[in-house]
Amino acid sequence: MALVETKQLDHIVSLLKEKRTGEVSLADMVALVEITAQSLQAFFQTIDASICRELKEIADYIGKLRREIGALQANDMRRARIPAAGQELDAIVKATESATHSIIECAEAVMAADASDPLRYKAFVDERMLVVFEACSFQDITGQRIAKVVETLKHIESRVARFAEATRVDDARGFASEKEAAESERKVRLLMHGPALAGEGNPQDVIDDLIAPAKPDASQADIDKLFR
Repeated sequence: MALVETKQLDHIVSLLKEKRTGEVSLADMVALVEITAQSLQAFFQTIDASICRELKEIADYIGKLRREIGALQANDMRRARIPAAGQELDAIVKATESATHSIIECAEAVMAADASDPLRYKAFVDERMLVVFEACSFQDITGQRIAKVVETLKHIESRVARFAEATRVDDARGFASEKEAAESERKVRLLMHGPALAGEGNPQDVIDDLIAPAKPDASQADIDKLFR
């Protein structure tokens, strides 16, 4: 193809040299245009094929990206799953609070009860213990609610992981916003890392060293320095 283009261009140059000193007829102009069009046809065909191929690749990538965004089910997570998980957590907090309140009331009542009459006292304690056992049953419902929340988190994790793998995008460094960076710095500064999971966190001897003064006569300022 390149050889044909070279011959055609050489023909154009020769024709221009021949007609340089004379008048160019209409037939010569038509021939010149025809040769020029033929010489550029292959070039434009190559350019068109290359552009079409690149545009097709871009279109395929956009189509794949749209499918992955659809599979992410962001609207479903925002409208249904995440609010439902929040409601489950609210119910867990309320159930825990209610059960704790009932248990504390029973314990206080037992501690304040008159034990001078053993039979009457035993009946009262038995009654209060039944209330405690009933209050402790909240943990079964709480476990079911927590399982729903964990299922939602796993659903979100699997969708996000699939989207990240499909797009092959590397994580950006740093924090997403200044607010997030400030909150992270605050947690580090105030030692807000707990509660730690089993096997994590500082051992008891390290905690004792932090709490116990280094010197018997240590001042309050020396103790405060341990927590800054």
